[in-house]
Amino acid sequence: MEVTPTEPPAEAMESLHVSNPETAGSSGTSNPNPAAQLSLEQRFQIVRSVGEECIQEDELRNLLEKKPEPVCYDGFEPSGRMHIAQGVMKTINVNKLTSAGCRVKIWIADWFAKLNNKMGGDLKKIEIVGRYLIEIWKAAGMDLDGGKVEFLWSSKEINGRADEYWPLVLDIAQKNNLKRIIRCSQIMGRSEQDELTAAQIFYPCMQCADIFFLKADICQLGMDQRKVNVLAREYCDDIKRKNKPIILSHHMLPGLQQGQEKMSKSDETSAIFMEDEEAEVNVKIKKAYCPPKIVEGNPCLEYIKYIILPWFNEFTVDRSAENGGNKTFKTFEELIADYESGELHPADLKPALAKALNKILEPVREHFKKDSNAKDLLKRVKAYRVTK
Repeated sequence: MEVTPTEPPAEAMESLHVSNPETAGSSGTSNPNPAAQLSLEQRFQIVRSVGEECIQEDELRNLLEKKPEPVCYDGFEPSGRMHIAQGVMKTINVNKLTSAGCRVKIWIADWFAKLNNKMGGDLKKIEIVGRYLIEIWKAAGMDLDGGKVEFLWSSKEINGRADEYWPLVLDIAQKNNLKRIIRCSQIMGRSEQDELTAAQIFYPCMQCADIFFLKADICQLGMDQRKVNVLAREYCDDIKRKNKPIILSHHMLPGLQQGQEKMSKSDETSAIFMEDEEAEVNVKIKKAYCPPKIVEGNPCLEYIKYIILPWFNEFTVDRSAENGGNKTFKTFEELIADYESGELHPADLKPALAKALNKILEPVREHFKKDSNAKDLLKRVKAYRVTK
């Protein structure tokens, strides 16, 4: 029997109403809405700084001018231990967005992890991993007390509003050919050449639908998710929707070894994990690719640019007087100038980087040692086999 899906419900397609200002407080401040003290340009610069790319800047500025609390959507598959890019970079980015008045919906994509065969497709294991990831963000300092960050489990939300979600997915599927959908396979960590299951072909249609289902104004995801976010903007053309989701794609931190464009959870030498012990961090950084005077493709320098400087607003190198003495860098440009000239050597940079990383990770390590629930979650996650 041929079924003609109805047009996506208007409720799914409209922009989210401004939330109750009484719940918009931010922790650690007497001002219930610190973003209200910022100018439009200040808010724009903070939000824009999150993305390596923004589609489109004029739309972002217009959104911030017209809507006090735009909704940002971010999502993740619970697929194993959390590396530092997902842990620290996401914490930095979420805190920037909430400081500028945004609300952040973090989509715990458990069904998507099952579709993509993560944790062998075992939903119980996937849930354990999801709970472990939330514990890390709590310990890392993500601003969860202000009421502006919401964790949503995809299975629960979709089941609760199935009549809204599935017509939307079907409509997106009908308006795109198979070739266009397969081109989005990068979002799953797959390539167009991989032998995809039918479930993995369905995945991009669902992720595109998420954006509208969550009433997101801004898609705040990595550069590797860009294609499906563009698909969502193209879908707006198909349905004659004027307000398109703004794409704010953040930088992808490379692996620690030479030529690794992206960190890998299955290769423990490629990444620092959020609960790595101090000695593990030291060894990984010591073995990391960091050629003297070479900036391009240098993962240690990327760590400093995207993690250390945004976190501490400076990077301090301790070294002997014969090697130039201690120096604190306030900007990445200043650091690069010294590194390219040879004035700053990897032998001095690496210990300073490891020290700074350990300072960031120490509260997370402590949380997983002292909190019995977190400790149990970590033990279980470490026992799981990571599946591609």
